[in-house]
Amino acid sequence: MRGHPAHWIAFGFGSGLSPFAPGTAGTLWAWLAWLVLTQWLTTPAEQGWVIALGLVAAWWSSTVTARHLRIADPSAIVVDEVIAFWIVLWLVLPAGFWAQLVAFLLFRFFDAVKRGPVGWADRLFHGATGWRGGFGIVLDDLVAAFCTLLVMALWRAW
Repeated sequence: MRGHPAHWIAFGFGSGLSPFAPGTAGTLWAWLAWLVLTQWLTTPAEQGWVIALGLVAAWWSSTVTARHLRIADPSAIVVDEVIAFWIVLWLVLPAGFWAQLVAFLLFRFFDAVKRGPVGWADRLFHGATGWRGGFGIVLDDLVAAFCTLLVMALWRAW
């Protein structure tokens, strides 16, 4: 992690280095970090700006870290889970704990199983390097976030 500042971001400040389910560890870290951040970022606009800047940071740090590790999509890179789950929480909150837990479980399901549109997004840039590879790392998690939000919206409408 100490090799470059991008590694800190890409590894979710260490959560991606979990020996067990790094994507889940990164998503749990994202959930906790978002709850802490929203204590200071009280308006949706402020939160949206953090997410927008976070997307750029996720793309950059994923690109740099994958290049340094010489692996197209290292499992230790979890900033993609972090930023995608922040989008989910930004749009789901102020939901209660159980709705947040359902969102977490749905997001992890879509991200891990990679069926349908998530699998398509994962294959779209699979094995790409450079900026395309960094974008590919982030893209499938953004699609998983969209699928999560779609299911949550259908659930609430029902």
